[in-house]
Amino acid sequence: MVLIFLRSLVYNVLFYALLVFWILVALPSFLMPPRAFMVFAKGWARSSIWLLRVICNTKVEYRGLQKIPRGPLIVASKHQSFWETFALLQFFDAPLFIYKRELGWIPFFGWYLMKSKMIGVDRGGGKRSLMQMLRRAPKEIRSGRQLIIFPEGTRTPVGAPPHYMTGVGQIYASSGVPCIPVALNSGLFWPRRTFMRYPGTLVVEFLDPLPPGLPRREFIARIRASIEDATDRLVDAARQEQAQLFDRVPGSVKA
Repeated sequence: MVLIFLRSLVYNVLFYALLVFWILVALPSFLMPPRAFMVFAKGWARSSIWLLRVICNTKVEYRGLQKIPRGPLIVASKHQSFWETFALLQFFDAPLFIYKRELGWIPFFGWYLMKSKMIGVDRGGGKRSLMQMLRRAPKEIRSGRQLIIFPEGTRTPVGAPPHYMTGVGQIYASSGVPCIPVALNSGLFWPRRTFMRYPGTLVVEFLDPLPPGLPRREFIARIRASIEDATDRLVDAARQEQAQLFDRVPGSVKA
């Protein structure tokens, strides 16, 4: 466990150093079209994932990549960790995120969010702010972008009861595009509210896409069932792998 602690500490220091590096390297993108910034963002994502494998022995496996439709799309993902907020963008040409407006006030980082035309939401703005987001998101998607959204609205611990928000259903109904559900087990390797990073195989699985035009309630029910069933399967397999890994380390404690 001491070794995992030290590796986690080293990784976090280098992770934020890498973030600063890519922020500086990406400065020329302010003079380029918005999509140019995504080249740098994807470089940050890939280098951070590579660093996680090298330092923390956290391998990543992607399944179902061939199922991702081209063009405008909704990507509805399970949200257990900060990891997927940057890792998923590498698979899409024009990724779109909805973020808290306060993040836009962070120097450089927030400026990049605005430069790449992400959608900022004032959570204290009530119904008016929500309606503005629900009008803008479908327009951005229909223009050819891929909205990466977390239907539960926030990170949830592994095993926590799921609570799917209705907003993703409204965006889906207004967009008229397919939606691909995404299951993962990232919470076992990059848990929320801790700097610990655990070894093993982090799996992301792109599931069967849902066609446009489904009734909202059916859509929510189907993505929930699809994501939760696959996530439970991935978590169970990862727990077994971690148990074997920790059993081989004298004096270790299971995550």
